[in-house]
Amino acid sequence: MPRYKTYSRSTITVSGLEIQVHRKNVKNLNLRVYPSKKEVKVSVPKRAPDSLIYNFLASRILWIKKHLNRTSTKPEAPTPTFKTGDAVQVWGDTLKLDIIFKEQAPKVFLKDDGTMTLQIRPGTSRIKREQIINEWLRAQMKEEIPKLIAKWEPEMGVKVNEFGVKRMKTRWGTCNIRDKRIWLNLELAKRRPEFMEYVVVHEMVHLLERLHNDRFYAYMTLFYPKWPSLRKELKGDHPLQDC
Repeated sequence: MPRYKTYSRSTITVSGLEIQVHRKNVKNLNLRVYPSKKEVKVSVPKRAPDSLIYNFLASRILWIKKHLNRTSTKPEAPTPTFKTGDAVQVWGDTLKLDIIFKEQAPKVFLKDDGTMTLQIRPGTSRIKREQIINEWLRAQMKEEIPKLIAKWEPEMGVKVNEFGVKRMKTRWGTCNIRDKRIWLNLELAKRRPEFMEYVVVHEMVHLLERLHNDRFYAYMTLFYPKWPSLRKELKGDHPLQDC
């Protein structure tokens, strides 16, 4: 999704609820509810009058309260320990982690028996183990993303100047339209490869259409017809929002 400049942040109280108001260079009012954080945010056009914002929120206050009190039925995933025997996800496959201690530079490699071997120095912390694996996953993505961009640029008639991989809390991908730069979430390295291709196509379509509107989704259907099922699957099993 393209990024929008935020001009100001404030709060408004509606029926006893404090709601965060972000004034941005957007055309419509966009409401988001975060049950886990007990937060409500609304993005509004820069010059939208306060009365319009209040009436918009007041008309949706029952819906807001309903979703704000919704609790997830899914158990929270345990914090990974990154010890021998742990399960790790790579391109949709579940691998068994095997730790090898050596006084050498750390490295990660895969075996044909479905094992990921992590070679580390004795005393390496859990956090450092996670960082090493994440950097390995990042390298895997950076090897594959250029191939996808090269595949889709001629198909779509657009040019991507730069791409990057980073951890994101709310998005699978983002697009900076002005600089023609796309970012992909590191989490995609754990998913089936087709999910990463879907997100790459999604972000590249933003170079043709900035907004998520009918024109945008028409492009998505033209270039990547199976996108609705992939989008539904991504949104259905992970707390991250859409692209």
